[in-house]
Amino acid sequence: MKNRKALLPLAVLAAGVLTLSACGSDGGDAGTGGITVPDIPMATEIGEGEGEVNIVAWAGFVEDGTTNPDADWVTAFEEETGCMVNRKVGATSDEMVQLMRTGEYDVVSASGDASLRLIAGGDVQPLNTDLVPNFGNLVEGLKGQVYDTLNGKSYGVPIGRGANVLMYNTEKVTEAPDSWAPTWEADSEFAGQVMAYDSPIFIADAAVYLMATEPDLGIENPYALDEEQLAAAVELLKKQNEIAGEYWNDALKAVSSISTGTASMGTGWQVIVNLAQGDGGPVEAVLPQEGATGWSDTWMVHAEAKNQNCAYQWIDYASAPDVNASISQNFGMAPANELACEGSEANIAHCETFHATDEEYYENVWMWTTPVEQCIDGRTDVTCTNYQQWTEAWTAVKG
Repeated sequence: MKNRKALLPLAVLAAGVLTLSACGSDGGDAGTGGITVPDIPMATEIGEGEGEVNIVAWAGFVEDGTTNPDADWVTAFEEETGCMVNRKVGATSDEMVQLMRTGEYDVVSASGDASLRLIAGGDVQPLNTDLVPNFGNLVEGLKGQVYDTLNGKSYGVPIGRGANVLMYNTEKVTEAPDSWAPTWEADSEFAGQVMAYDSPIFIADAAVYLMATEPDLGIENPYALDEEQLAAAVELLKKQNEIAGEYWNDALKAVSSISTGTASMGTGWQVIVNLAQGDGGPVEAVLPQEGATGWSDTWMVHAEAKNQNCAYQWIDYASAPDVNASISQNFGMAPANELACEGSEANIAHCETFHATDEEYYENVWMWTTPVEQCIDGRTDVTCTNYQQWTEAWTAVKG
């Protein structure tokens, strides 16, 4: 099941402050919003497999039947390619960044709150999508996004996506909400029963709400906050802290809290709602009128991958419709390959639940993107706040 970024407490970023203007070499490329990244060559062909591939990924992405005998797509890959898969389960995005920087892993399943750090740090290479035939079948909404594409170069092959929805217990919240307001406002009737996500990236959720309620702040992108805008988001988060009953980064704990009514409402994932409903919990979810944040994961290859040929073979294999369908259903997200929504009733139903090909739905979802000093909203007259500043701010919010 989806226990994403939840196996360990949030790790504080220990190194690698993301100041992109200092990351590029003299031959670096100036990317979106003036972002400079190292000039790393991409592969031109796939040679003979090296015999193994080392992957750090979220639980549920790289399964060989050990955890669940019904979840095994690794065995077939190994038999087809001769590339033995060595998997490391990542617990948080911060941990994944640190692991990739050791050089011990060829491939990572990176979320948007990690991918720009890896690109800017020169830790991953641009991908030759001509060598990934299944790239052509990806849903349009996942192609060319700022969190994995710079200077016209793709650094990741999308795996799937999901929205951070407003979930609620129908026995506690009898009228379906259409706004995030009850989770933010000091006079909320659900004070003490609000559940919030425990991560610095949650600052963007406050920014999304401020975009709708305080337009004078001028926030155009919740991941591009100058110091004044970040301060406003922090102020709102501190107000929420007074009405929050709990913070979570463990999906199983979130299922329990929303199902039992310990939490009346809060930020969650569709898979949490599904699990709660499957256990008989009175739980529903909505995408509020203000919009929401969300997440998209991508396969990325280390800049100096020791097993680059096997890495490319894995990424294309894992992006095939049947495998991508298995990963997305096992993990709990919308698949990236639109063909993964065809072929069976299970595939069709899963894609409907997770709005897999509904671009109108995802137009209102801001996918996690690492905050960087170069404002990704296009502003050049100010400096935006970076991930370390967000981490420090989150510590101040939690107290």
